[in-house]
Amino acid sequence: MIVSGTSWTPDISNAGKSKYKALAEAIREGIVSTQLKPGEKLPPVRDLAFRIGVTPGTVARAYAVLTDEGRLSAGVGRGTFVTEARTSASPTYPPSSPWVPAMLDPVLDAPEKSHLLSPKMPEVGQGDIIRRGMTALAQEMAPNELLRYPTRVTDLAARLAFAKSLGDTPIGNFEVENVVTANGGQSAIVMILQTILKGAQPVIAVDTLSYGGFRSAALLCRAQVVGVPWDDEGPEPAALEHLIKTQGVQVFCTSAEVCNPTVRATSVERRHEIAAVAQRYGVHVLDDDCYRLLGTEHHGPSYRALLPELGWYVTSPSKSITSALRIGFAVAPDGWTAALVRTSTFQSFGITRIITDLYAFIMAQPDLDAVMGRIRERIARDVRAAVNLLGRYNLSWSEAVPFIWLDLPVGWRAGEFCQAAETANILIKPADDFALRESRSTHAVRIAINGQVSHEHFVDAMVKLLVLLNTPPERISV
Repeated sequence: MIVSGTSWTPDISNAGKSKYKALAEAIREGIVSTQLKPGEKLPPVRDLAFRIGVTPGTVARAYAVLTDEGRLSAGVGRGTFVTEARTSASPTYPPSSPWVPAMLDPVLDAPEKSHLLSPKMPEVGQGDIIRRGMTALAQEMAPNELLRYPTRVTDLAARLAFAKSLGDTPIGNFEVENVVTANGGQSAIVMILQTILKGAQPVIAVDTLSYGGFRSAALLCRAQVVGVPWDDEGPEPAALEHLIKTQGVQVFCTSAEVCNPTVRATSVERRHEIAAVAQRYGVHVLDDDCYRLLGTEHHGPSYRALLPELGWYVTSPSKSITSALRIGFAVAPDGWTAALVRTSTFQSFGITRIITDLYAFIMAQPDLDAVMGRIRERIARDVRAAVNLLGRYNLSWSEAVPFIWLDLPVGWRAGEFCQAAETANILIKPADDFALRESRSTHAVRIAINGQVSHEHFVDAMVKLLVLLNTPPERISV
């Protein structure tokens, strides 16, 4: 029974994937039918979860939905109760008794969600630079220049600005002609795979935990994806070689500087070992450097430097300046520029001059370095706060990377933890979002640094996550 003195029990056996919605509907029907009367106490989250065979997170989410509707209320230490049904179309929180799931702490109640799903840059002056650039371009560009298709001539200013921004980034010798523009870093990845891959069923390799855009790009190119496991130094060379021999891998997509999501960098020695395997079998290596913030140091040479004829380099200002500036850059290896330009032309006819000239303007501004410094400091501040609060648990982090990798303690599964976090108004990504479908489950989550969430609100979210980490759901050993 769900409530003492009643014979009513929710049936969600045919709920499918949205079990929390089915449970919420079952309780709602019980209230409307008066089988559950105002003032009656519902079971604690874990008790009801065990009774009906679902996770505590499922029950917590169902309770949260009904509390938003005003049908349930709770008090810390008292439990969850049926209230009078609300007739308002928009959900409200009962002012006298804000709902808190029984498995959590009062600090978890917050009406505003903390969106920590994807890294976003704080606005610390780049908006003013962008507006100045748009004004200048509107005044300086002749009307007929706004009516033409882009070409390798019209994007030259952007390619020159990009080449200058690389500074001493070790990507090997290249000319501006080796640089090809794209509609963001993801577009550059797709273009490279379209240029490289051959055959009806090509195969690419990715890190076992890796940026989901690699798999999306492979899907667009009808390619199969296989995973390369990591050890403490980076991707395992023997595993990559085995996949090349047995699966016919044509390209290995990886991120030597910042693995998304684990934050880790591949050691210099391991980069040389991976490059040796790729060279031996003629396999391309695509090095995605989008998550190393502009102006930060690099840990070692890019695969493009180690593989002059097989190494590809990709980056974008999306994770350094703003994700709204949709431009990416691919630096092709020796002998491949013409093929990549042809792919770019066939795919989109190039990047509009409005974007390429705007990028060139932004990169030439004398106050950009100061803006970038403020961006790096804000990200570092959030990272330090997270580490100070969550440091007792196993974290991978860097003050120069806009996300944190958290291995969950025993008792928490990644999906369940993310559901509980969402109930506390915090949105984060489980490890499964970065894993191959056939991979073993990893009980970890990625916490993104969202500069558009205030530092104080971010700290509050970390406190709430700490409460969750300290109170994992009980499990029964069998």
